[in-house]
Amino acid sequence: MLEGDLVMFYHSNTDPGVMGVAKVARAAYQDPTTSDPQWLVVDLVPEQAFARPVSLAAIKAEPGLANIGLIRQSRLSVMPLSPTEFDLILKMAQG
Repeated sequence: MLEGDLVMFYHSNTDPGVMGVAKVARAAYQDPTTSDPQWLVVDLVPEQAFARPVSLAAIKAEPGLANIGLIRQSRLSVMPLSPTEFDLILKMAQG
């Protein structure tokens, strides 16, 4: 992730779903809590909270999102979305 990239913020525990959009404020860097070079973090700033979060059930029911990593491999922490998939989730949040 690079500074300025937009990301979607997903809650995975209670009421799983996309809750909003954030912007990358600082590109990926070594996680200071571990020396494992595979662990990276990014700094985010909130951009938009969704008044209506997009639930995991709604994401699974949307054919246009059938190939995103969240559906194929549910234990992912970070995954890419195409611009089309990103825009579709934004549209779903608007109702």
